[in-house]
Amino acid sequence: MNTTVIIAGAGASRRFNQSDNILDDQLAGERKQQSKIEVDLNGKPAFLRSIELFLKRPDQVGDIILAISPDAMEQFKFKWGDKIGFHGVKLVPGGRTERWETVLNALKEVSDSATHVAVHDAARPLATRALVDRLFEAAEHFDAVVPGLPVANTLKRVSDEAVEVKEDPADLILGTDSSKRIDARQVVETVDRAGLYEVQTPQVFEIGLFRRAYAQITDGPLDTSKITGDAGLVEALGEAVHLR
Repeated sequence: MNTTVIIAGAGASRRFNQSDNILDDQLAGERKQQSKIEVDLNGKPAFLRSIELFLKRPDQVGDIILAISPDAMEQFKFKWGDKIGFHGVKLVPGGRTERWETVLNALKEVSDSATHVAVHDAARPLATRALVDRLFEAAEHFDAVVPGLPVANTLKRVSDEAVEVKEDPADLILGTDSSKRIDARQVVETVDRAGLYEVQTPQVFEIGLFRRAYAQITDGPLDTSKITGDAGLVEALGEAVHLR
């Protein structure tokens, strides 16, 4: 295997920056917009921890590509260029809106000598080397391999529409309307968890299959609003994806 690893790190970190765990920001009454991929984890930024998962694998990994927000390129190079250069990582601009745009931009930089592509989220630095070992082993036998965990929480399917609430019973008598819609939806059913898994990264693909999967975006009529991940693109081709 000669795997090119794509580390996707171009997200806007909107959910991350909604947390209330930065005391000085609370006191100042303003939010410090920080990238989750640069959060310090025991002396190293999160994105570097993700990269380190794939280092020292000469028989499996060839190139590593880190794709970040195009608007942060210059600042990122200034701050981290020496560290990513030391590890031979190539920095490329990702997408501005969707994750698939980031992966597609990085895919354009993948060498023709690559046999496989592994896509990993820069914001998942706590994946283990044992997990990567397991996925690469499976990728020797299957063209699309993803990791996953069995769904542990109870799942509910709910109605599409929010519930309409009548605030005052007298409305029926007076002919007035004080009803309002609130953000609550009625439970339709409890979903059976048997066979359901939460899919994670890294995900490993044979390079030809992966290029065909993304060609559905560049060359075909695929509705990009339906894309939920790289494995979903492979499934859209009618090809098998294996979970390990």
